[in-house]
Amino acid sequence: MSLTSYLDKGASLGRGAPCLVTDDVTLTYGDVVDHSHSVARALARSGVRAGDKVGILSSNDAKAFATVFGIARRGAVWCPINPRNTAGENAELLDLFDCVCLFYRSSYAALVEQMRPHLPQVRTFVCIDAEDGDTPSLQLWTASGEDFDPTPPDDTIMIVGTGGTTGRPKGVQLTDRNLETMSALTLMGYPFEGRPVYLAMAPLTHAAGVLCFPVMALGGQVVVMPAPDLDAFLELVPRHRVTHTFLPPTLIYMLLGHVKLSATDLSSLQCFWYGAAPMSPARLEQALTDIGPVMAQLFGQSEAPMMVSMMAPREHFNPDGTVATHRLASAGRAGPLVTVGIMDGAGNLLGQGERGEIVVRSSLVMAGYYKNPEATAEASAHGWHHTGDIGYLDEDGFLFIVDRAKDMIITGGFNVYSAEVEQALMAHEAVRDCGVVGLPDDKWGERVVAVVQPQPGATADPDEIIAFVKARIGSVKAPKQVEVWPDLPRSTVGKVLKTDIKDQLRKNA
Repeated sequence: MSLTSYLDKGASLGRGAPCLVTDDVTLTYGDVVDHSHSVARALARSGVRAGDKVGILSSNDAKAFATVFGIARRGAVWCPINPRNTAGENAELLDLFDCVCLFYRSSYAALVEQMRPHLPQVRTFVCIDAEDGDTPSLQLWTASGEDFDPTPPDDTIMIVGTGGTTGRPKGVQLTDRNLETMSALTLMGYPFEGRPVYLAMAPLTHAAGVLCFPVMALGGQVVVMPAPDLDAFLELVPRHRVTHTFLPPTLIYMLLGHVKLSATDLSSLQCFWYGAAPMSPARLEQALTDIGPVMAQLFGQSEAPMMVSMMAPREHFNPDGTVATHRLASAGRAGPLVTVGIMDGAGNLLGQGERGEIVVRSSLVMAGYYKNPEATAEASAHGWHHTGDIGYLDEDGFLFIVDRAKDMIITGGFNVYSAEVEQALMAHEAVRDCGVVGLPDDKWGERVVAVVQPQPGATADPDEIIAFVKARIGSVKAPKQVEVWPDLPRSTVGKVLKTDIKDQLRKNA
């Protein structure tokens, strides 16, 4: 099932219906279908073959996302490129993926100029929104081109780059079956009534992008926000009668403290997804009141997109309507097309309540890492996909993620999971967000260090915070050091970047 299948299904429900919407542009389903054919013809004319890799370097933009369907209609492979990466990082990814064509917005022209000398395989550059020197605009480039016989795509329809913090980045090969499984799980597991209206504020290069596909299959509307802006978010929800949206926890915390939240009409919302990082149970309980009984969790990763485990809005509540506080710290239950297990280091599956690595079996799981059989074999050892997350399953099948394996801190011979410390910190009324890391320590081996971002107008006292955490989880797990920063380093999807925190703490030492 090509990516164009989702678009074409939506178009069959009405070509004149709005498909991709921004403040200044509305593209109907007919517009996006026609654009996809134009892009596919131009790609064929430029020598791009089925199976070739094509990159898009853009912020959230309706025309850029519409171009994804042209790549798919040619049978080529879409490679989303993160505009927040450095020129060197993105050049490395484009070369790793063997990209032969790159679409980019003019706002990234300087970045592309730095990359060009390092992209020997890229034969075609196209500027999406304007001419850029000798580089044609998308409008000019697609102005002519003969029809071609469509070629069925390879199994791989998308390659996503992983972070390079532990060495050379990897390319996650996602197939038509992977995204079809993800879309099926989305439609089975969460409420959809009528034609959905999906508000995309998070980057379309990440989770927000793939969530568009099931929405389009229903003929829904995707409202694209060019950049994160909570004021605009709260204005767009009632204006477009938004039914579905996705934000990482960090932005939800900021939303909960927004002065306009209580006065905003959110009654159209059916499903407010949260994911990409653990969410504080205390803040989640607040969201169920302040935003509404529409919060919906999803847990996945690039290698198994979005829907490894799921928690629909109704599962946040007990049968009597009270909040199910005992499961708010969970990541939900495995979806109906997914099997989740907990495994020890020897490849043995563990029992209920036992902690180990979260492993997955499903048609959701990637085909492998592009041109990296060693990493693929390691990730699929013992016949399961290894997530790198530590967790356990309770008696009802709810999955609890304890930490990333690489984030576990060994202090004084005890294993301390940073996520558990972060949850205790987030229960403090003065803490808006936080990150917990381990730093070398002569006495303890590693010491637990917390960096907290205070609530607006609040005073965060390090000694008082340490005492607060000790009272909740004990002195072994409590941080030995607390730093107060006005903001924390974050990725494009809102994850707190612990590597950056460690680097800054070392510099300040």
